[in-house]
Amino acid sequence: MKKFFFFSLIAGVASLFSVGCNKKADKVATPERDSTYTTVNHPQWSRNAVIYEVNLRQYTPSASVKEFGEHLPRLKELGVDILWFMPIHPISELNRKGELGSYYAVKDYKAFNPEFGTIEEFKAVVDSAHSMGMKVILDWVPNHTGCDNAWVTEHPEWFSKNEKGEMYGPFDWTDVYELNYDNREMRAAMVDALKFWLTEIGVDGYRCDVAGEVPTDFWDETRPQLDSVKPELFMLAEASKPELQKHAFNMGYNWPMKDLFSEIAATSGQYTFKKEGEPMRTFPQKYAIAIDSLLASQAQEYPKDSYLMNMITNHDLNSWEGTEFERLGNLSDAFAVLSYTLPGMPLIYTGQETGMNRAFEFFKKDEAPAWEPRNEYFTFYQKLNALKHNEAALAAGEAGGEMVRYATQSLSLYAFSRTKGESSVVVIVNLGSHDEYLTFNGKEPDLTNMVNYFTGKPASIPEDYLMKAGEYLVFVNK
Repeated sequence: MKKFFFFSLIAGVASLFSVGCNKKADKVATPERDSTYTTVNHPQWSRNAVIYEVNLRQYTPSASVKEFGEHLPRLKELGVDILWFMPIHPISELNRKGELGSYYAVKDYKAFNPEFGTIEEFKAVVDSAHSMGMKVILDWVPNHTGCDNAWVTEHPEWFSKNEKGEMYGPFDWTDVYELNYDNREMRAAMVDALKFWLTEIGVDGYRCDVAGEVPTDFWDETRPQLDSVKPELFMLAEASKPELQKHAFNMGYNWPMKDLFSEIAATSGQYTFKKEGEPMRTFPQKYAIAIDSLLASQAQEYPKDSYLMNMITNHDLNSWEGTEFERLGNLSDAFAVLSYTLPGMPLIYTGQETGMNRAFEFFKKDEAPAWEPRNEYFTFYQKLNALKHNEAALAAGEAGGEMVRYATQSLSLYAFSRTKGESSVVVIVNLGSHDEYLTFNGKEPDLTNMVNYFTGKPASIPEDYLMKAGEYLVFVNK
Protein backbone atom coordinates (compact mmCIF):
# COMPACT_ATOMS: atom_id res chain seq x y z
CA MET A 1 0.00 0.00 0.00
CA LYS A 2 1.10 3.57 -0.62
CA LYS A 3 1.66 5.83 2.32
CA PHE A 4 -0.02 9.19 1.96
CA PHE A 5 0.85 12.51 3.50
CA PHE A 6 -0.61 15.87 2.45
CA PHE A 7 0.95 19.26 2.96
CA SER A 8 0.40 22.81 1.76
CA LEU A 9 3.03 25.41 1.12
CA ILE A 10 3.62 27.82 3.95
CA ALA A 11 0.99 30.43 4.68
CA GLY A 12 2.84 33.10 2.76
CA VAL A 13 2.68 31.09 -0.44
CA ALA A 14 -0.96 30.19 0.08
CA SER A 15 -1.82 33.86 0.47
CA LEU A 16 -0.17 34.59 -2.87
CA PHE A 17 -1.80 31.79 -4.81
CA SER A 18 -5.31 31.69 -3.35
CA VAL A 19 -8.31 34.00 -3.33
CA GLY A 20 -11.59 33.90 -1.45
CA CYS A 21 -14.48 32.19 -3.14
CA ASN A 22 -16.47 35.42 -3.27
CA LYS A 23 -13.66 37.39 -4.94
CA LYS A 24 -14.03 38.02 -8.66
CA ALA A 25 -11.20 36.90 -10.92
CA ASP A 26 -10.87 40.37 -12.43
CA LYS A 27 -10.75 42.22 -9.11
CA VAL A 28 -7.77 44.57 -9.02
CA ALA A 29 -5.79 45.65 -6.01
CA THR A 30 -6.19 49.18 -4.66
CA PRO A 31 -4.06 50.99 -2.08
CA GLU A 32 -7.06 51.29 0.22
CA ARG A 33 -7.62 47.54 0.21
CA ASP A 34 -4.27 46.46 1.60
CA SER A 35 -0.88 48.17 1.49
CA THR A 36 0.82 44.83 0.80
CA TYR A 37 -0.89 44.60 -2.61
CA THR A 38 0.37 46.02 -5.87
CA THR A 39 -1.46 49.19 -6.90
CA VAL A 40 -0.98 48.32 -10.59
CA ASN A 41 -4.13 47.59 -12.57
CA HIS A 42 -3.93 44.21 -14.33
CA PRO A 43 -6.04 44.13 -17.51
CA GLN A 44 -8.40 41.17 -17.40
CA TRP A 45 -6.97 39.92 -20.71
CA SER A 46 -3.58 39.48 -19.03
CA ARG A 47 -4.72 37.01 -16.36
CA ASN A 48 -4.58 33.85 -18.50
CA ALA A 49 -2.32 35.21 -21.22
CA VAL A 50 0.73 33.76 -22.95
CA ILE A 51 3.51 36.13 -24.04
CA TYR A 52 5.56 35.55 -27.20
CA GLU A 53 8.92 37.22 -27.88
CA VAL A 54 9.43 38.28 -31.51
CA ASN A 55 13.03 38.42 -32.75
CA LEU A 56 12.11 40.37 -35.87
CA ARG A 57 15.61 40.37 -37.40
CA GLN A 58 15.72 36.58 -37.41
CA TYR A 59 12.03 35.80 -37.93
CA THR A 60 11.87 35.71 -41.71
CA PRO A 61 14.35 35.62 -44.62
CA SER A 62 13.80 39.33 -45.30
CA ALA A 63 13.59 40.43 -41.63
CA SER A 64 10.77 42.74 -42.68
CA VAL A 65 7.85 43.53 -40.43
CA LYS A 66 5.57 43.15 -43.43
CA GLU A 67 6.70 39.55 -43.97
CA PHE A 68 6.35 38.90 -40.25
CA GLY A 69 2.72 40.00 -40.53
CA GLU A 70 2.06 36.88 -42.63
CA HIS A 71 2.77 34.81 -39.50
CA LEU A 72 0.04 36.41 -37.40
CA PRO A 73 -2.60 33.77 -38.29
CA ARG A 74 -0.15 31.01 -37.31
CA LEU A 75 0.61 32.72 -34.00
CA LYS A 76 -3.09 33.16 -33.35
CA GLU A 77 -3.61 29.46 -34.03
CA LEU A 78 -0.72 28.67 -31.69
CA GLY A 79 -2.58 30.54 -28.96
CA VAL A 80 -0.41 33.61 -28.45
CA ASP A 81 -1.93 36.57 -26.61
CA ILE A 82 0.85 39.16 -26.24
CA LEU A 83 3.47 39.85 -28.90
CA TRP A 84 6.64 41.32 -27.40
CA PHE A 85 8.79 42.82 -30.15
CA MET A 86 12.48 43.13 -29.44
CA PRO A 87 13.53 46.79 -30.04
CA ILE A 88 12.30 48.14 -33.35
CA HIS A 89 14.20 51.46 -33.27
CA PRO A 90 17.08 52.45 -35.57
CA ILE A 91 20.43 51.16 -34.29
CA SER A 92 23.39 53.46 -33.72
CA GLU A 93 26.37 53.17 -36.05
CA LEU A 94 29.03 54.69 -33.79
CA ASN A 95 30.80 51.91 -31.85
CA ARG A 96 28.40 49.41 -33.39
CA LYS A 97 28.95 45.76 -32.51
CA GLY A 98 29.06 43.30 -35.39
CA GLU A 99 27.53 43.82 -38.80
CA LEU A 100 24.11 45.13 -37.81
CA GLY A 101 24.62 46.14 -34.20
CA SER A 102 22.65 45.44 -31.07
CA TYR A 103 18.93 46.05 -30.95
CA TYR A 104 19.62 47.70 -27.59
CA ALA A 105 21.78 50.56 -28.93
CA VAL A 106 18.92 52.93 -29.78
CA LYS A 107 19.59 55.79 -32.17
CA ASP A 108 16.13 57.40 -32.14
CA TYR A 109 13.31 56.59 -29.70
CA LYS A 110 10.62 57.89 -32.05
CA ALA A 111 11.68 56.18 -35.27
CA PHE A 112 11.38 52.71 -36.81
CA ASN A 113 14.41 50.68 -37.87
CA PRO A 114 14.59 50.75 -41.71
CA GLU A 115 16.16 47.27 -41.49
CA PHE A 116 12.60 46.08 -40.77
CA GLY A 117 10.61 48.34 -43.09
CA THR A 118 8.56 51.44 -42.37
CA ILE A 119 6.68 52.68 -39.34
CA GLU A 120 3.48 52.57 -41.41
CA GLU A 121 4.05 48.87 -42.08
CA PHE A 122 4.63 48.28 -38.39
CA LYS A 123 1.41 50.07 -37.49
CA ALA A 124 -0.44 47.88 -39.99
CA VAL A 125 0.92 44.77 -38.23
CA VAL A 126 -0.12 46.18 -34.83
CA ASP A 127 -3.61 46.82 -36.20
CA SER A 128 -3.79 43.31 -37.66
CA ALA A 129 -2.68 41.76 -34.38
CA HIS A 130 -5.36 43.73 -32.57
CA SER A 131 -8.00 42.57 -35.04
CA MET A 132 -7.07 38.97 -34.13
CA GLY A 133 -7.33 39.64 -30.42
CA MET A 134 -3.60 39.87 -29.72
CA LYS A 135 -1.81 42.64 -27.83
CA VAL A 136 1.54 44.21 -28.76
CA ILE A 137 4.26 45.46 -26.43
CA LEU A 138 7.58 47.03 -27.39
CA ASP A 139 11.00 46.33 -25.96
CA TRP A 140 12.10 49.68 -24.50
CA VAL A 141 15.69 50.64 -23.63
CA PRO A 142 15.51 53.35 -20.94
CA ASN A 143 18.88 52.94 -19.23
CA HIS A 144 21.13 53.97 -22.12
CA THR A 145 21.15 55.09 -25.75
CA GLY A 146 23.32 54.29 -28.73
CA CYS A 147 26.47 56.37 -29.02
CA ASP A 148 25.18 58.52 -31.89
CA ASN A 149 21.67 59.10 -30.55
CA ALA A 150 20.70 62.73 -31.16
CA TRP A 151 20.49 63.28 -27.41
CA VAL A 152 24.28 62.78 -27.16
CA THR A 153 25.04 66.02 -29.01
CA GLU A 154 21.84 67.94 -28.33
CA HIS A 155 21.66 67.20 -24.58
CA PRO A 156 25.01 65.92 -23.28
CA GLU A 157 23.87 66.86 -19.77
CA TRP A 158 21.35 64.02 -20.00
CA PHE A 159 24.13 61.41 -19.77
CA SER A 160 26.24 60.03 -16.95
CA LYS A 161 29.94 61.04 -16.98
CA ASN A 162 33.05 59.44 -15.51
CA GLU A 163 35.74 61.26 -13.54
CA LYS A 164 37.19 62.51 -16.85
CA GLY A 165 33.85 63.95 -17.89
CA GLU A 166 33.35 61.26 -20.53
CA MET A 167 30.15 59.41 -21.34
CA TYR A 168 30.28 55.66 -20.80
CA GLY A 169 28.27 52.49 -21.09
CA PRO A 170 27.36 50.23 -18.18
CA PHE A 171 29.10 46.86 -17.74
CA ASP A 172 31.01 45.95 -20.92
CA TRP A 173 28.46 47.58 -23.24
CA THR A 174 30.81 49.72 -25.33
CA ASP A 175 28.18 50.59 -27.94
CA VAL A 176 25.96 52.64 -25.60
CA TYR A 177 26.05 55.60 -23.20
CA GLU A 178 24.28 55.53 -19.85
CA LEU A 179 21.55 58.09 -19.18
CA ASN A 180 21.51 60.30 -16.07
CA TYR A 181 18.17 60.06 -14.30
CA ASP A 182 19.04 62.96 -12.01
CA ASN A 183 18.12 65.16 -14.96
CA ARG A 184 14.39 65.98 -14.92
CA GLU A 185 14.36 67.16 -18.55
CA MET A 186 15.69 63.80 -19.70
CA ARG A 187 13.01 62.02 -17.71
CA ALA A 188 10.33 64.13 -19.38
CA ALA A 189 11.74 63.37 -22.83
CA MET A 190 11.73 59.64 -22.05
CA VAL A 191 8.09 59.76 -20.97
CA ASP A 192 7.22 61.71 -24.11
CA ALA A 193 8.83 59.03 -26.28
CA LEU A 194 6.98 56.28 -24.41
CA LYS A 195 3.68 58.07 -24.98
CA PHE A 196 4.43 58.41 -28.71
CA TRP A 197 4.15 54.68 -29.43
CA LEU A 198 1.00 54.38 -27.33
CA THR A 199 -0.82 57.22 -29.06
CA GLU A 200 0.57 57.14 -32.60
CA ILE A 201 0.99 53.39 -33.17
CA GLY A 202 -1.40 51.97 -30.58
CA VAL A 203 0.90 49.52 -28.81
CA ASP A 204 -0.33 48.08 -25.52
CA GLY A 205 2.70 48.46 -23.31
CA TYR A 206 6.40 47.84 -22.86
CA ARG A 207 9.01 45.32 -21.83
CA CYS A 208 11.63 47.53 -20.20
CA ASP A 209 15.24 46.50 -20.61
CA VAL A 210 17.37 46.36 -17.43
CA ALA A 211 14.53 48.14 -15.66
CA GLY A 212 16.22 47.68 -12.29
CA GLU A 213 19.11 49.94 -13.34
CA VAL A 214 16.69 52.86 -13.72
CA PRO A 215 15.58 54.55 -10.47
CA THR A 216 12.35 53.06 -9.17
CA ASP A 217 10.90 56.52 -8.56
CA PHE A 218 11.06 57.19 -12.32
CA TRP A 219 8.85 54.19 -12.98
CA ASP A 220 6.49 55.11 -10.15
CA GLU A 221 6.12 58.63 -11.58
CA THR A 222 5.80 57.41 -15.16
CA ARG A 223 3.19 54.68 -14.80
CA PRO A 224 0.26 57.06 -14.05
CA GLN A 225 1.26 59.25 -16.99
CA LEU A 226 1.17 56.28 -19.35
CA ASP A 227 -2.06 54.99 -17.83
CA SER A 228 -3.65 58.32 -18.66
CA VAL A 229 -3.23 57.62 -22.39
CA LYS A 230 -3.55 53.80 -22.28
CA PRO A 231 -5.84 52.65 -19.45
CA GLU A 232 -5.18 48.92 -20.03
CA LEU A 233 -1.41 49.28 -20.21
CA PHE A 234 0.81 46.25 -19.62
CA MET A 235 4.35 46.73 -18.33
CA LEU A 236 7.03 44.02 -18.05
CA ALA A 237 10.28 44.70 -16.19
CA GLU A 238 13.43 42.87 -17.16
CA ALA A 239 14.26 42.57 -13.49
CA SER A 240 13.59 40.45 -10.44
CA LYS A 241 13.16 43.46 -8.16
CA PRO A 242 9.99 43.38 -6.05
CA GLU A 243 9.77 47.15 -5.50
CA LEU A 244 9.28 47.68 -9.25
CA GLN A 245 5.99 45.81 -9.07
CA LYS A 246 4.55 47.79 -6.20
CA HIS A 247 3.38 50.78 -8.26
CA ALA A 248 4.81 50.50 -11.79
CA PHE A 249 5.07 47.07 -13.44
CA ASN A 250 2.51 44.34 -13.96
CA MET A 251 5.15 41.67 -14.29
CA GLY A 252 8.83 41.01 -13.68
CA TYR A 253 11.27 38.39 -14.87
CA ASN A 254 11.41 35.21 -12.83
CA TRP A 255 15.19 35.00 -13.19
CA PRO A 256 15.52 33.02 -9.92
CA MET A 257 13.19 30.30 -11.21
CA LYS A 258 15.14 30.16 -14.47
CA ASP A 259 18.34 29.72 -12.47
CA LEU A 260 16.75 27.04 -10.31
CA PHE A 261 15.60 25.15 -13.41
CA SER A 262 19.22 25.12 -14.64
CA GLU A 263 20.51 24.01 -11.24
CA ILE A 264 18.03 21.13 -11.05
CA ALA A 265 18.89 20.08 -14.60
CA ALA A 266 22.63 20.25 -13.86
CA THR A 267 22.15 18.13 -10.73
CA SER A 268 20.39 15.59 -12.95
CA GLY A 269 23.30 15.61 -15.41
CA GLN A 270 21.35 17.37 -18.16
CA TYR A 271 23.24 20.67 -18.45
CA THR A 272 25.65 20.47 -21.40
CA PHE A 273 26.21 24.09 -22.49
CA LYS A 274 29.82 25.24 -22.56
CA LYS A 275 31.13 28.55 -23.81
CA GLU A 276 34.06 28.27 -26.17
CA GLY A 277 37.35 28.67 -24.34
CA GLU A 278 35.74 28.54 -20.89
CA PRO A 279 35.38 25.70 -18.39
CA MET A 280 32.03 24.02 -17.94
CA ARG A 281 29.83 26.03 -15.61
CA THR A 282 29.24 24.55 -12.16
CA PHE A 283 25.99 24.73 -10.19
CA PRO A 284 24.91 24.12 -6.61
CA GLN A 285 23.18 20.79 -6.10
CA LYS A 286 19.43 21.36 -6.24
CA TYR A 287 16.41 19.07 -6.53
CA ALA A 288 12.79 19.67 -7.48
CA ILE A 289 11.82 20.17 -3.85
CA ALA A 290 13.79 23.47 -3.93
CA ILE A 291 10.95 25.02 -5.95
CA ASP A 292 8.96 25.17 -2.70
CA SER A 293 11.43 27.40 -0.88
CA LEU A 294 11.77 29.74 -3.87
CA LEU A 295 8.00 30.14 -4.16
CA ALA A 296 7.80 30.78 -0.42
CA SER A 297 10.45 33.50 -0.50
CA GLN A 298 8.85 35.18 -3.51
CA ALA A 299 5.48 35.16 -1.76
CA GLN A 300 7.05 37.13 1.07
CA GLU A 301 9.10 39.52 -1.10
CA TYR A 302 6.72 40.52 -3.89
CA PRO A 303 3.56 42.64 -3.62
CA LYS A 304 0.44 40.52 -3.57
CA ASP A 305 -1.27 40.08 -6.94
CA SER A 306 1.87 40.88 -8.94
CA TYR A 307 3.01 38.61 -11.78
CA LEU A 308 6.29 36.88 -12.57
CA MET A 309 7.21 35.67 -16.06
CA ASN A 310 8.30 32.03 -16.25
CA MET A 311 10.50 30.80 -19.10
CA ILE A 312 12.77 28.06 -20.33
CA THR A 313 14.39 30.35 -22.93
CA ASN A 314 14.46 33.92 -24.25
CA HIS A 315 16.78 35.96 -26.48
CA ASP A 316 19.46 36.41 -23.82
CA LEU A 317 19.46 32.76 -22.83
CA ASN A 318 19.37 31.49 -26.40
CA SER A 319 22.26 33.65 -27.62
CA TRP A 320 24.51 33.69 -24.55
CA GLU A 321 23.62 30.87 -22.14
CA GLY A 322 22.59 28.01 -24.40
CA THR A 323 19.36 26.71 -25.84
CA GLU A 324 16.76 25.15 -23.57
CA PHE A 325 18.00 21.73 -24.71
CA GLU A 326 21.61 22.54 -23.78
CA ARG A 327 20.60 23.85 -20.37
CA LEU A 328 17.73 21.51 -19.49
CA GLY A 329 18.31 18.43 -21.64
CA ASN A 330 15.59 15.78 -21.56
CA LEU A 331 13.85 17.73 -18.80
CA SER A 332 13.07 20.70 -21.08
CA ASP A 333 9.45 19.68 -21.78
CA ALA A 334 8.76 19.05 -18.09
CA PHE A 335 10.15 22.48 -17.22
CA ALA A 336 8.01 23.98 -19.98
CA VAL A 337 4.95 22.42 -18.34
CA LEU A 338 5.99 24.00 -15.04
CA SER A 339 6.42 27.39 -16.72
CA TYR A 340 2.73 27.19 -17.65
CA THR A 341 1.32 25.74 -14.45
CA LEU A 342 3.31 27.40 -11.66
CA PRO A 343 2.03 30.86 -10.68
CA GLY A 344 2.83 33.52 -13.27
CA MET A 345 2.76 33.98 -17.05
CA PRO A 346 4.63 31.73 -19.52
CA LEU A 347 6.92 32.99 -22.28
CA ILE A 348 7.57 31.50 -25.72
CA TYR A 349 10.60 32.76 -27.66
CA THR A 350 10.97 32.86 -31.44
CA GLY A 351 11.56 29.30 -32.66
CA GLN A 352 10.72 27.63 -29.36
CA GLU A 353 7.49 26.32 -30.83
CA THR A 354 9.51 24.53 -33.55
CA GLY A 355 11.95 22.83 -31.17
CA MET A 356 14.78 24.91 -32.66
CA ASN A 357 18.00 23.70 -31.06
CA ARG A 358 20.50 26.38 -32.05
CA ALA A 359 21.49 29.85 -30.95
CA PHE A 360 20.58 32.88 -33.04
CA GLU A 361 23.34 35.27 -34.05
CA PHE A 362 22.87 38.50 -32.12
CA PHE A 363 24.66 41.16 -34.19
CA LYS A 364 23.98 39.95 -37.72
CA LYS A 365 21.28 38.36 -39.85
CA ASP A 366 20.76 34.66 -39.24
CA GLU A 367 18.66 31.95 -40.86
CA ALA A 368 14.99 32.04 -39.92
CA PRO A 369 13.46 29.01 -38.17
CA ALA A 370 11.74 26.35 -40.27
CA TRP A 371 8.14 27.30 -39.49
CA GLU A 372 6.60 24.67 -41.75
CA PRO A 373 5.76 21.87 -41.62
CA ARG A 374 4.53 22.18 -38.07
CA ASN A 375 5.84 19.51 -35.77
CA GLU A 376 5.16 18.03 -32.34
CA TYR A 377 6.53 21.13 -30.61
CA PHE A 378 3.87 23.32 -32.21
CA THR A 379 1.22 20.88 -31.00
CA PHE A 380 2.81 20.73 -27.53
CA TYR A 381 2.81 24.50 -27.04
CA GLN A 382 -0.59 24.91 -28.65
CA LYS A 383 -1.92 22.43 -26.11
CA LEU A 384 -0.19 24.25 -23.22
CA ASN A 385 -1.57 27.58 -24.42
CA ALA A 386 -5.08 26.19 -24.46
CA LEU A 387 -4.55 24.83 -20.94
CA LYS A 388 -3.49 28.29 -19.75
CA HIS A 389 -6.48 29.93 -21.43
CA ASN A 390 -9.14 27.48 -20.32
CA GLU A 391 -8.23 26.82 -16.69
CA ALA A 392 -9.18 29.59 -14.26
CA ALA A 393 -6.94 27.90 -11.70
CA LEU A 394 -3.91 28.93 -13.80
CA ALA A 395 -4.70 32.65 -13.90
CA ALA A 396 -1.81 34.93 -12.96
CA GLY A 397 -1.78 36.78 -9.67
CA GLU A 398 -4.38 36.28 -6.99
CA ALA A 399 -7.02 35.50 -9.61
CA GLY A 400 -5.39 32.07 -9.91
CA GLY A 401 -6.06 29.00 -7.84
CA GLU A 402 -4.64 27.89 -4.54
CA MET A 403 -1.50 25.80 -4.90
CA VAL A 404 -1.24 22.65 -2.82
CA ARG A 405 1.83 20.40 -2.78
CA TYR A 406 1.92 16.63 -2.36
CA ALA A 407 5.05 15.10 -0.88
CA THR A 408 6.65 12.08 -2.51
CA GLN A 409 9.45 9.80 -1.40
CA SER A 410 11.71 11.32 -4.05
CA LEU A 411 13.36 14.76 -4.03
CA SER A 412 13.02 14.80 -7.83
CA LEU A 413 9.30 14.10 -8.20
CA TYR A 414 7.32 17.31 -7.87
CA ALA A 415 3.53 17.15 -7.51
CA PHE A 416 0.97 19.89 -6.90
CA SER A 417 -2.55 20.98 -7.66
CA ARG A 418 -4.13 24.37 -8.27
CA THR A 419 -7.87 24.85 -7.83
CA LYS A 420 -10.22 27.75 -8.45
CA GLY A 421 -13.96 27.10 -8.46
CA GLU A 422 -14.74 24.38 -10.98
CA SER A 423 -11.22 24.51 -12.40
CA SER A 424 -8.62 22.12 -11.01
CA VAL A 425 -5.23 21.18 -12.44
CA VAL A 426 -2.91 18.48 -11.06
CA VAL A 427 0.72 18.42 -12.21
CA ILE A 428 3.37 15.77 -11.55
CA VAL A 429 6.86 15.91 -13.07
CA ASN A 430 10.04 13.86 -12.73
CA LEU A 431 12.97 16.30 -12.74
CA GLY A 432 15.51 13.66 -11.83
CA SER A 433 18.23 11.72 -13.61
CA HIS A 434 16.50 8.36 -13.65
CA ASP A 435 13.11 6.64 -13.54
CA GLU A 436 11.48 6.64 -10.10
CA TYR A 437 8.43 5.10 -8.51
CA LEU A 438 5.71 7.64 -7.76
CA THR A 439 5.09 7.02 -4.08
CA PHE A 440 3.39 9.71 -2.00
CA ASN A 441 4.31 10.35 1.61
CA GLY A 442 0.75 11.29 2.43
CA LYS A 443 -2.56 12.02 0.82
CA GLU A 444 -2.30 11.87 -2.95
CA PRO A 445 -4.09 14.32 -5.25
CA ASP A 446 -7.77 13.58 -5.80
CA LEU A 447 -8.20 12.60 -9.46
CA THR A 448 -11.95 11.96 -9.27
CA ASN A 449 -13.73 13.07 -12.44
CA MET A 450 -10.45 14.17 -14.01
CA VAL A 451 -8.73 13.26 -17.29
CA ASN A 452 -5.15 13.17 -18.48
CA TYR A 453 -4.89 16.48 -20.33
CA PHE A 454 -2.52 15.25 -23.02
CA THR A 455 -4.16 11.89 -23.75
CA GLY A 456 -7.80 12.52 -22.87
CA LYS A 457 -7.95 9.25 -20.96
CA PRO A 458 -9.52 8.99 -17.48
CA ALA A 459 -7.07 10.16 -14.83
CA SER A 460 -5.35 7.49 -12.81
CA ILE A 461 -2.02 6.71 -11.20
CA PRO A 462 -1.40 2.95 -11.17
CA GLU A 463 0.02 1.28 -8.09
CA ASP A 464 3.83 1.28 -8.15
CA TYR A 465 3.87 3.66 -11.13
CA LEU A 466 7.40 4.04 -12.53
CA MET A 467 7.75 7.61 -13.75
CA LYS A 468 10.37 8.15 -16.41
CA ALA A 469 13.00 10.88 -16.10
CA GLY A 470 11.58 13.99 -17.74
CA GLU A 471 8.02 12.63 -17.73
CA TYR A 472 5.15 14.96 -16.94
CA LEU A 473 1.51 14.27 -16.05
CA VAL A 474 -1.21 16.92 -16.20
CA PHE A 475 -4.77 16.17 -15.10
CA VAL A 476 -7.80 18.45 -15.43
CA ASN A 477 -11.52 18.19 -14.65
CA LYS A 478 -13.70 16.57 -17.27
